Amino acid sequence: MTLTKKNYNNPVAATVTGILDLFRKQVPAGVLKATDRLEGKQVLVDGSSSGLGYAVAMDCARRGARVIMACRSGIPEKGETIRRMTGNPNVSMVPVDFADIRSINHLTETLKNDFPPSDIIICNAGIVPKKSRQTPQGLEEMFMVNYFSKFIFINELLEKGCLNQTAGIPRILFVASESHRNPESFNWDSFGLYREYTIGKSIELYGYYKLLLTTFAAELSRKLNPDGSVHYSVFALCPGPINSNIGREAPAVFQPLLKLVFGLFFRSPEKAAVPVMYLAASPDMEGKPFDYLFLMNRRLIDEKAADPANGKRLWNLSEELLQRLQS
Repeated sequence: MTLTKKNYNNPVAATVTGILDLFRKQVPAGVLKATDRLEGKQVLVDGSSSGLGYAVAMDCARRGARVIMACRSGIPEKGETIRRMTGNPNVSMVPVDFADIRSINHLTETLKNDFPPSDIIICNAGIVPKKSRQTPQGLEEMFMVNYFSKFIFINELLEKGCLNQTAGIPRILFVASESHRNPESFNWDSFGLYREYTIGKSIELYGYYKLLLTTFAAELSRKLNPDGSVHYSVFALCPGPINSNIGREAPAVFQPLLKLVFGLFFRSPEKAAVPVMYLAASPDMEGKPFDYLFLMNRRLIDEKAADPANGKRLWNLSEELLQRLQS
């Protein structure tokens, strides 16, 4: 199945495309049921102090999971609210800044030392900045938060034994985007290099970094399941356009319009959380090595992201970049 590329190169085109997607015919991959429970499971959700991540953490708690919220803000009040609203006392919050490698290192050490291994990891944190910013390690912030932090985080969790393989197959979920189809090619020569840009380039780069993330997800599944048997399930999804605060850095003059459009046409975080929760909790997904959903529809990822040669090259470049930063 070949999917038509869509225009996510500027904020207006991305918004229109997102709205139109909501009205297209849907063929659900399955149904999230009230009986899809998570008792006995530990779920880590990052970027969970607001928006989609918060809605996912809330639903995981309602379904009986022990929930770890990895966040940059909202500590401890967001976790306290979820505990109060769900009646689930097993909700913890741990601080992390995914723009800073040292903060990721500290998070994984905390998870290793203070918590049992997790059964489900939901990588949700993402940003759309109004302009380029450098991280403490000199990387571009959106590249770091939307892609490279995931590479570092998941590999550290695996190396430190922070995923539970004693009670079923662990699930690793990445919140990606259909905008991963938009880039024509990979920019291997400039991988990891800091570049200046303003809001007009942010949406285009957002799609490019989601391409890197989706490519990483596919390669991670191949590396974790090399012998034909499934040791880890790796899933990615696009939740569709969400009425969240991801556009909070848009110019002030556009904020009233964005608020109106988001409120009228975009899905609530609670509705957008359904495909995330389906991948995390449904027994339908047990034993699958890889899957990708757009809303609740199963789709093939873009052929560039699915290509093992691209996955291998991305992995090698990511390892080399991390080694340079640590030397």
